[in-house]
Amino acid sequence: MSMSTTDSFVIAEVREGIGVLTLDRPPLNVLHIPMLMQVESALGKLKKDESIRALVLRAENKLFCAGVDVADHTPEKVGQMIPLFDRVCQALADFPVPTLAAIHGHALGGGCELVLCCDLAVMADGAQIGQPEIRLAAIAPVAALRLPYMTGYRAAADLMFTGRSLSAQEALQFGLVNQVVAPDQLAALVMELATRIAGMSRVVLFMHKKALQQGYGDWARTLPEMERLYLDDLMSTADAQEGLASFLQKRKAVWKHK
Repeated sequence: MSMSTTDSFVIAEVREGIGVLTLDRPPLNVLHIPMLMQVESALGKLKKDESIRALVLRAENKLFCAGVDVADHTPEKVGQMIPLFDRVCQALADFPVPTLAAIHGHALGGGCELVLCCDLAVMADGAQIGQPEIRLAAIAPVAALRLPYMTGYRAAADLMFTGRSLSAQEALQFGLVNQVVAPDQLAALVMELATRIAGMSRVVLFMHKKALQQGYGDWARTLPEMERLYLDDLMSTADAQEGLASFLQKRKAVWKHK
């Protein structure tokens, strides 16, 4: 199976029991609403393919993903974007077989959250990962729910409150990724790992995934409250508007702290 059109920002294919979902919106794989809709659709189709025993999330172009388009955070679009992005993350996190992220360049903001929703992650040396939302006076709802579980509260608080990016080696120490490899080894190592997983019983992989998700807790149940916090509380602040405006106007933000 392969899905690609002229206006396609996503490529979905299946190779010998391994689903491969590729982000492809040059140059930085910035996620805008049409791209997010394509990711959601591709995940839905891949989920129905009973030959798949592992799923690889990878990207073309310079970076893995620079996050969600700031223009889609504006008041007229954010009400559509946040629930859509949350659905994409939930579909990725709930994908029935193991998922592997291959991070060849920076994974920032929404790009980091996509990584947080995968079971395993391999990162190229020299790449960076982080949640810079606070620097725009925004929040990262999915990261707020998944980061503390993955890294522990202290590391999550560090990333969320400072908005700093981690090097690949720091990400490994924080528990955000499983391995760091040379960039030219990334693709081969990820496919080798996916092939090893795809050699297991599909029905038992399903059960292992369910068991691990039970241990994770019902994080998705909290998503509606996170959406309310973002759309009602955050977007009604002056600083949320200033954060967006300053980014789009390429100037330093002036906070009113309200």
